[in-house]
Amino acid sequence: MSAHADTHAHEDDHGHHHKETFVTKYIFSQDHKMIAKQYLVTGTIMGVIGVLMSMMFRMQIAWPEEPNVLFEALLGKWAPGGVMDADIYLALVTIHGTIMVFFVLTAGLSGTFSNLLIPLQIGARDMASGFLNMVSYWLFFLSSVIMVISLFVEAGPAAAGWTIYPPLSALPMAQGGSGMGMTLWLVSMAIFIASSLLGSLNYIVTVINLRTKGMSMTRLPLTIWAFFITAVIGVISFPVLLSAALLLIMDRSFGTSFFLSDIFIQGEVLHYQGGSPVLFEHLFWFLGHPEVYIVILPAMGLVSEIMASNSRKPIFGYRAMIASILAIAFLSTIVWGHHMFVSGMNPFLGSVFTFTTLLIAIPSAVKAFNWITTLWKGNLQMNPAMLFSIGFVSTFITGGLTGIILGDSALDINVHDTYFVVAHFHLVMGISALYGMFAGIYHWYPKMFGKMLNKNLGYIHFWITAVCAYGVFFPMHFIGMAGLPRRYYTNSNFPLFDDLANVNVIITIFALIGGAVQIVYLYNFFSSIFFGKKATQNPWKSTTLEWTAPVEHMHGNWPGDIPHVYRWAYDYSKPGHDVDFVPQNIPLKEGEEELQH
Repeated sequence: MSAHADTHAHEDDHGHHHKETFVTKYIFSQDHKMIAKQYLVTGTIMGVIGVLMSMMFRMQIAWPEEPNVLFEALLGKWAPGGVMDADIYLALVTIHGTIMVFFVLTAGLSGTFSNLLIPLQIGARDMASGFLNMVSYWLFFLSSVIMVISLFVEAGPAAAGWTIYPPLSALPMAQGGSGMGMTLWLVSMAIFIASSLLGSLNYIVTVINLRTKGMSMTRLPLTIWAFFITAVIGVISFPVLLSAALLLIMDRSFGTSFFLSDIFIQGEVLHYQGGSPVLFEHLFWFLGHPEVYIVILPAMGLVSEIMASNSRKPIFGYRAMIASILAIAFLSTIVWGHHMFVSGMNPFLGSVFTFTTLLIAIPSAVKAFNWITTLWKGNLQMNPAMLFSIGFVSTFITGGLTGIILGDSALDINVHDTYFVVAHFHLVMGISALYGMFAGIYHWYPKMFGKMLNKNLGYIHFWITAVCAYGVFFPMHFIGMAGLPRRYYTNSNFPLFDDLANVNVIITIFALIGGAVQIVYLYNFFSSIFFGKKATQNPWKSTTLEWTAPVEHMHGNWPGDIPHVYRWAYDYSKPGHDVDFVPQNIPLKEGEEELQH
């Protein structure tokens, strides 16, 4: 391994003499640190689009059929007289879900931090294949562009929900958004999956093959374990969605009927027969549920690292944390049926999926208890990264508790497709993953850009975001239990729900404030690149290898030899040392025992 690393170092020194142009450094870069920034900036732009969409459809739900100047300006013919059309409402919900789940929380979170941290934390010069890494990013960029282009199709963007169930997504004549907009959605997702698979294979090979001398699997930081297992889940489950997308394209364009059977449109019998839309549900959710963990596991890894660093304590239960990541990864692939309890599933099969779903609460609870125990009696440094990490634990627990209700088939049937489900998955997956992403950005920003973010703006960003997140999603549990269905662009036709109208207004006000405060974060992020305080090499006094690399970026990460590793990643406040952190590359003293929790 070290011979390979030395050869790599020699090649890198040899290549360093070539003068880089703007194009090779910033656009077609093969340096993992630059690619991480490209993922982050692209994911941020997509996130802004996704959040703007959510604010628009929240205004529609709060004040239905009231003219809105903003709608008229942004939606044009889809909002005649400033009143939002029902079709475009469904399209906004569809594209919002797609962008946030795939383009922000999958690629933006995992793509950014896997690229940034895997080589730096395992002691590698770069990814196993810099070229494939570059191709992976550009495929992601291309899929993002196609998804945005689909918003401007004349008949309208895809409008079948982010789960794109047939027949609505399979029949181009079903509605406006089922035409070209839906085709572009499928093309975009096929390219996105290719990008994810290339990235995942690269991450797996890098972690297995390029660890520096002494970096055994049990000395890896929990971040690397999380990224590694996330990549494994992606390689197993993403191809299934690709097959579903390709079969759907065949149904739409080539007359097959994988997902269609006995379709009537205005009394006319279509020629499709023999297919099953439930088959599509199985294929979609076989990716769709592991996707939840592809989103949340990287955030769990980042939060574990940040909590240990800012508690000045070793992470509690290191091996139990690894075991729980492995258990979550395995169980996540055998619980997809809980999304389909109302699809006519055999009750016995429903009880099997209920059992496996409730089982996944055990490793999740192990992680939650270990985070809380890491915080217990620690010397807590309450910087913005730490606050977002604690916020992550809070939303993960509150959102996870409602998952116990939805995981039980007898209870789920009563609240399925109501706002209760929206509240659950936004808290446990959406907000939690975003908190993990923000925590990671605040913590590793000095490593990415060599500058510090403004801490006071970070506090403003956290507290207003935290209050608004609960202000939006906590009341949704109650309107969901009252029976309010999701994805209806207005509820004014149902007198039953008149009493809930005021709650929807409150939710929308919180959503608008929470969306607006992200401007503070964006200002902090982009202005600090140019005007932020210069970062020191190890501003948080952390123990992992990335903080041993110089602040100035260079190909190969370390000048000279790659540091060797002599201890695990969490030697904080260890007795017998003068300082409260001992980096992994410091040899053990005579008689010192290596900790392994």
